[in-house]
Amino acid sequence: MADGWEQALAQSPAGAPQGPPARPLDAIDRDILRILQRDGRASIRSVAERVHVSRANAYARINRLIDDGVIRGFSARVNHERAGHGASAYITLKIVQNSWRTVREQLQALPGAAHIALVSGDFDVLLLVHTPDNRTLRELVLTKLQSIPEVLSTRTLLVFEETDLDPDH
Repeated sequence: MADGWEQALAQSPAGAPQGPPARPLDAIDRDILRILQRDGRASIRSVAERVHVSRANAYARINRLIDDGVIRGFSARVNHERAGHGASAYITLKIVQNSWRTVREQLQALPGAAHIALVSGDFDVLLLVHTPDNRTLRELVLTKLQSIPEVLSTRTLLVFEETDLDPDH
């Protein structure tokens, strides 16, 4: 049944607000989310059995969560080092005021960009990147990032080790 979910997700851009305002989640919705966070490939049947509802009810709930934009997609958790990206870093950026949308578009196009967040504090943007090696990381920071006119400064924090947290925590 994952094909139906993928078709529903493909109808609108990732991360875009979808449909009507989100409805409050009940305990069954939260249980469904926990199951799918642990295993995005879980079948409708197994989800329904684990939350004690019919398959039709589980299917309708998952589609509603997709339509409401609560579920933004399904993906695999990747060991970046084993996938050939041995260097990872969080990069903080200070940017020109009111340039977030322009900067975000340029950051999304960067090879290896994995997560982008507009934040408050001493810097404006937090960017997570995965690259094959430190040389490629250096090139990304010194050539690509610092050539974006709206980027005023960067600071690179190398990631030595990563741990994915269990969705229950």
